[in-house]
Amino acid sequence: MIKVLADMEFRGVNIDIKYLSSLIKEYDINIKNLTKEIFRLCDSEFNINSTQQLAQILYEKLKLQATKKTKTGYSTDAGALFSIYDSHPVIEKVLDYREKVKLKNTYIDVLPNLIDPLDKRVHTTYNQLGTTTGRISSNNPNLQNIPVRTELGKQIRKAFIPGESYDLLLSADYSQIELRILAHLSDDGELIEAFNSGQDIHARTASEIFGVQYDKVDENLRRKAKAINFGIIYGMTEFGLKSRLAISEEEARGYIRLYFTRYPRVKNYINGLIQSAYKNGFTTTMFGRKRYIRELSSTNANLRNLGERLAVNTPIQGSAADIMKLATVVLYNTLKKEKLDSNIILHVHDELVLELKEEDLERVKDIVRDSMENCVEIKARLKVEMKAAKNWYI
Repeated sequence: MIKVLADMEFRGVNIDIKYLSSLIKEYDINIKNLTKEIFRLCDSEFNINSTQQLAQILYEKLKLQATKKTKTGYSTDAGALFSIYDSHPVIEKVLDYREKVKLKNTYIDVLPNLIDPLDKRVHTTYNQLGTTTGRISSNNPNLQNIPVRTELGKQIRKAFIPGESYDLLLSADYSQIELRILAHLSDDGELIEAFNSGQDIHARTASEIFGVQYDKVDENLRRKAKAINFGIIYGMTEFGLKSRLAISEEEARGYIRLYFTRYPRVKNYINGLIQSAYKNGFTTTMFGRKRYIRELSSTNANLRNLGERLAVNTPIQGSAADIMKLATVVLYNTLKKEKLDSNIILHVHDELVLELKEEDLERVKDIVRDSMENCVEIKARLKVEMKAAKNWYI
């Protein structure tokens, strides 16, 4: 793994400096216009970046309903603002302003200064044990945190392009790897069958929990099931699910109870993980890598609850990290063995990004699929989704 990461660091990734320059100008204008619009809507000029001044404008001047309080006053974080999103048009503008300012300050203004003058590429540093679960992290710059869920975030990815002798970038992303690992480790037949039959796991869970035919599941039920599926992995409480779905705590408790009724092996597996961690003081991934959980021996109930959540999500997230590392090494070695002029240039959580020549696309895709899907055999078969384009906006 060290050799692979060293090669990725040395090789770096190509950046479209002209595109970034155009974004700098565009964002400067957009931020300036947003600032004026926010001042107009509030009928007042203030420091938008100051949480205290913003709170004073929103909750005192505009009399909006505050939903979250901190030690320093009423909160203006993203969650607090989204909860009052429809109460005043300025909320949308403030959220838009914040996203643009963050992207500009973190990436658009910074990336051009990080381009190596010799090879014209950006070189990150990978940390093989950069997280407590064993996932690889990235810094100087952190290329794993570039937003992907918003259209503005995706704009940044357009700046990442193939090197001069290459034509395309290929993104290969594991599909729901953590839920597949949960199905495998818990040996839950319902979950395993759902994955291996190619069903939408969130729609399947919605069907099982809410008693609706699979093909009748609407987007609202699927959204709830998705929150429950991932909530189970992260040890989400009834209160956490309540906040995520904006429902009552009683409803959240009922959803979790229904989930475990439909997937009883998952419940047994989770209980077993917690009991084992209390007994041994550690938990392990499916490859035997240990994580010691000192929180479980704490006299503080909140810390013990945290320890129980770690006991549950570490085997799942940690196993995903182990598989990702194994797949990366297998893919790297296979590309070298086949003498293909294609390189892994980015390692982003469950995604690998390669640069390649267009003539090699189908062959490289076959190798990527085989390397990532067959590097380890699990009951809920691994699946990789791939897309190729002229940049990382895929």
